[in-house]
Parts: sequence; structure tokens; C-alpha cells
Amino acid sequence: MKIIKRSGKETEFDSSKIVDAVAKANQEVAESDRLAEEQVQAIAQSISKTCAVMDRIYNVEEIQDLVENEIMAYKAFEVARKYITYRYKRALVRKSNSTDQQILSLIECNNEEIKQENSNKNPVVNSVQRDYMAGEVSKDITKRFLLPQHIVHAHEEGIIHFHDADYFAQHMHNCCLVNLEDMLQNGTVISETMIEHPKSFSTACNVATQAIAQIASSQYGGQSITLSHLAPFVEVSRQKLRKMVRREYMTAGLPLSEEKINEVAELRVKEEIRRGVQMIQYQVITLMTTNGQAPFVTVFMYLNEVEEGRLRDDLALVIKEMLLQRLQGVKNEKGVYITPAFPKLIYVLEENNIREGSPYWELTKLAAKCTAKRMVPDYISEKIMKQNKEGNCYPCMGCRSFLTVYHDQQGQPKFYGRFNQGVVTLNLVDVACSSGKDMDKFWEIFAERLELCKEALMLRHKRLLGTPSDVAPILWQYGALARLNKGEVIDELLYHGYSTISLGYAGLCECTRYMTGKSHTDPQATPFALKIMEYMNQACQRWAQETDIAFSLYGTPLESTTYKFAKCLQRRFGVIEGVTDRNYITNSYHIHVTEEIDAFGKLTFEAQFQKLSPGGAVSYVEVPNMQNNISAVLTVMQHIYENIMYGELNTKSDYCQVCGYEGEIRIVSDQDGKLIWECPNCQNRNEDQMNVARRTCGYIGTQFWNQGRTQEIQERVLHL
Repeated sequence: MKIIKRSGKETEFDSSKIVDAVAKANQEVAESDRLAEEQVQAIAQSISKTCAVMDRIYNVEEIQDLVENEIMAYKAFEVARKYITYRYKRALVRKSNSTDQQILSLIECNNEEIKQENSNKNPVVNSVQRDYMAGEVSKDITKRFLLPQHIVHAHEEGIIHFHDADYFAQHMHNCCLVNLEDMLQNGTVISETMIEHPKSFSTACNVATQAIAQIASSQYGGQSITLSHLAPFVEVSRQKLRKMVRREYMTAGLPLSEEKINEVAELRVKEEIRRGVQMIQYQVITLMTTNGQAPFVTVFMYLNEVEEGRLRDDLALVIKEMLLQRLQGVKNEKGVYITPAFPKLIYVLEENNIREGSPYWELTKLAAKCTAKRMVPDYISEKIMKQNKEGNCYPCMGCRSFLTVYHDQQGQPKFYGRFNQGVVTLNLVDVACSSGKDMDKFWEIFAERLELCKEALMLRHKRLLGTPSDVAPILWQYGALARLNKGEVIDELLYHGYSTISLGYAGLCECTRYMTGKSHTDPQATPFALKIMEYMNQACQRWAQETDIAFSLYGTPLESTTYKFAKCLQRRFGVIEGVTDRNYITNSYHIHVTEEIDAFGKLTFEAQFQKLSPGGAVSYVEVPNMQNNISAVLTVMQHIYENIMYGELNTKSDYCQVCGYEGEIRIVSDQDGKLIWECPNCQNRNEDQMNVARRTCGYIGTQFWNQGRTQEIQERVLHL
């Protein structure tokens, strides 16, 4: 059995340390107030049993909480007081150098929680360590100087989560939709170098990847680009290549035939598209940004985003090549094709591609094959999105964050060049448990917690106020988000709905179960769950009117936070069956991962909640290997088109480097109860010798996960 030390390092559980600590407190009180020696031993034994039966590893603070409770249970109040005083004094000493200890544990790669904090960062790599080290300093500054202590306390207790505190000290925003059209058509500047209008498709792709890397280093969230902004450069290359072929024919003395020239040129156009798309894929995967990971970028594929005719057909060619290359995958260090995490792909389902016989049906079939093997693309229904977004269809920023609809000075809807200011998430399960099932008290606490979230969100907003455009020239001065002057502040972009700020939420499932005794899929409990969603939306609308800032409700993609929230709930309320008895809580409005439901029922049910999560949401269905059942994938895609705005299919695409096994690498428990990954063919458990890809919370992760998220992945039931 193991515990996690304050540094984050795992070590063997030693009950004698509990005995020693209690014995020291015991010796400092009068003999009449002391615990008997057998009572001290019993305390250690009781805590050992508690730790043994839990399906996760306790940390030192949690064990010390258990010690306090055990001493109090014996009514040894003087001993408890001495123990608590000693603990407090040690905490004061540690407070002066806790950041130093965290940084040292990062450098030595023995901080288990940090190592599994982000499923797309390798904590051994120097650039990742540098980012984490800077993050620890930033979090320390944020907690001590930049945030009020009651906000810090609420964050640490898991009442709320103040996202990305490791970047809060800097004037940085969350995620964005890149205005690639402006940058390519009107030129941009990258690293103080003027980049003019590209003269070919491949050059446009190269500029796009360089911009993506710069943007990723200037913000902390995801970014999205659309292939529609690259498609016009196919025609630029086509005209250039026709001239080149004509010149070659003339030089060679071959008979000139426009038909033949166009035919040869078109072959070269397709080759140029192949090279350009390959450049995007390989550069995004191999680029390392300043935060130690590949850029978190989403590529949007929407045929109706461009006019019908040659331009749309060219866009279809680019989409086809993007799908073909992702279907193939990328080679790992062993030269085996595997599933990469990025770029994330989104394919829009439309009337012109959703049914057999529609103009782009073959493209949709290719997308289905790609999803069956590589988990992407994900799917947006143009039909449902237009219903939800005032007749508009546009990409999310990163994995799920959606902008509100905004109209420019000409009254036209504008999405590219906009961004999100940041997120604060409310733990709905904590609201419920704090109420003790008293419904009146629930709504009272809920209102108080929402005001706490508003206060925290306004701190995010105020942190961005006064930010000069010079902090990120590519964003604010050279077209990615704006064309501001040097020294000009970004304040105007923070108001009037131009950018959004997100109220996140988590654990609607467990919250509903605690308050009603039923799953939120139960018809008797669903109205309560919907009422919670409507209540949060009303708060966002009220705040927006009060501040002229676009507050929006956001289905938080809990990655490491799901484990943090679960541990905090267990510490605050104990283990409550069906509510706090797992090491994770459920993402946003999702149906619990263990609940048996078919794919079509799940998507249809969750659609009503997705509509009430306008700031961002994505639903998924868990499926087995579907490579030999593409018709079923297409059926799910058609159901998405008719019923829900944004959906994805989760399959498994793993590889064991020891034995060459391709399939699903399983999660098992080791002798200490820790969840680990194991090849079912050769029992390899070395994470450095396997490639695992799983949908974490809207995007694919490939660097493994903490114990809470790992348990959630293990317990997912199939929906098809």
C-alpha cells in the first residue's frame, strides 16, 4: 500500500509514522488526558484499514485528517489539540518553501500527480518541466497576491475550480478562433518577419503552421482554424501550375492542348494539396510550443462555408486529403502507424453530404472510416447548430468552447478573430452535498456559489483589462485576433459580446442523484436537472446585462480536475453511494459512464442539455472496433445530424511496442490497488513501451492520466 507525499512522490505506507506522531502529541499532555498505548495502536490500525479499502492512494494531508478524526473519536481532546497545533506549525514552515519543493519534485520526475496532470504533456521533457516550473511559481504568486483568500480556499476545497492558475500571473486569455483568412489574404508578421500573401497552397499551409505555433505560445487554451481559409489558395496554385506546364510543353516542343495542360496541371494540384496537408499534419504534431506540447489545434471542415462551385470542390479535395492522411496515422519511434492526438478534426454534417446520393457522400464515408480507426473527425450537425445558434454554423475553440453569436458593424455575424477570456467551474456535487438534501437550502447555496463564480470570473476579466497589444503581436497586431496598434490595449475586445467568459459546471449527474435519489435520465429526475441548467443560464444572462461581458455556460472538460473534485468531496462528505464513491465525477451534463444506454438514446437525451450549454459542450458514444462496420458508424453520424449539435465516437487505437499487439490495451490493478495499463497479449506494463490513445474529455490524450480519470476510462460501458 502506498501514499502520496506532499512533494507528489509516491512512497510505501508506514503505519509506524502515525504511531510516532500520535505518541509525540500524547506525551505533551497530562497523564490523565493521554491515550492508552493500545488506543494509539488501534488508531494506526484503523487508518491502515481505511486506506486499504479505498480504491485510490491517500495523500499525507488526508491521512492526517483521518488521524485527527480518530483521536477525536476517543474524546482525547487535549491530544487532538496538540496534534493539530503541531500540524499547523509544520504547515507554516512548509508554506515558506512549498513552491521550492514542488519544483524540485518536478525536476526529479517523482511528482505523480503533476506527471499525470495533462494527458498530452510528457513530464520528463525539459520544455514541459520548464513550463510546469514556471506554472508552480505562477500559482504561488496567484494564490498569495492575485486572488482573495476566500477564492483560493474555495478552489483548494474543490467548491470551484479556478482554471489555469499556472498562467494567471500573465495577461493571457484562454482559447480562440484564428482569423486565418485575414492573416493569409492581407499578410501578417511572424517573429518580426513580414509574411505576404502566399503564392501557392503549400506556402499558405506553411504560413498557417507557423502562425499556429506562435498563437499556441501566446495563449494557454486551444485554437481552431478552418480549411475554408486555405481552400482559395488551391486555385492560386492551379493557375501557377497551368502556366508552368504550358511553358514546359512549349520548351519541349510538344503539341499544345489546353485539355492536356489542364489535366497535367490538375495532377500537380492534387500533389500540392497532398504536400500542404502533410505539412499541416506533421508540423502540428512535431512542433513543440513554449508550454512543452504540440499546439492544441482543431481543424474545421465545413463545405457550406464557401460558395458552391470550384471553390467548394477545391475545399472538398483538401478535406479528402486531410482525412486520408489522418486515416493513415503517423509513425511512432518503431515505425508503426499510430493515432496522433492533434490536430483535432471536426467534420460538418450537411444536406449535401449526409445521405447516399448527396454530392459529397463519398467524403462522408471516408470520414466514417477515419473515425472508426483514428477517433476523429468529430461531427457538428449544421442542421441542429443553426437551430441553436441563430442560423449560424461555426467551429468551437479547441475541443468544445463555443462563442456566442456576435454581429460586426455591418451587421454580419463574426466568429473568426474572437476568443474566450477564461473559465471558472462550479462543482455541482458539492452544492448538493452541502445542502444535506434540503431542497430550499440547495437553491440558497447554489445562488451563493454562483455569485462566488461570478466574482472569480470578474477577476479573470480584470486581469486582461489594460493588456497592451505588444504582449502578443501575432494575436493583437497582425491579424490572428485583431489589428491593433502598438501600445493599444485590448479592452474594447473584452466587452459588447466580442469575446466570451465561461461559467463551467461539473457533476450534474451526481448532483441530481444526491438530491432526487435517481439518475438524471429518469423522467422523474430529468426536470430537476434541466432546472439546474436553466438556473445557471439565467445567471449568465443576468451577469451579461450587468457588465456588458458575454458570460456563457460551459460544459467543463474535466481532465485532472475530475480526480481533484472527487477527492475533495470524499474528504468533505465521506463516501456516498452513487455520488462520491468513485475517484471521478461526471463531466458536465453527461450520462454516467457506467449507465447502460444505447448510442442513439444517449445522444438524443443529452441533446437537450447540450442546447442549454451554449458556451460549449460535446457528447460522445463509446463504441468497440468499428473498422468492419462502417455502415453502423454512418448510421450514428446520421443520428447526430438529425438530433444533436456536436458529437463524437470513442473507439480504441493502441499499440504495444514489446509484442506488436494492436487493439485495446487494458487497465488493471497492481498489488497496491493502483490502476495501470497492461497489454493483454504480453502483459507489458511499461507505459514507455506502449502507445495508448483515449478520448479524455473532448480531445484525444496520449500521455496517460491520473488515477481518477483512469478509473473513469476503465468503467466506460459500450453504447453500441
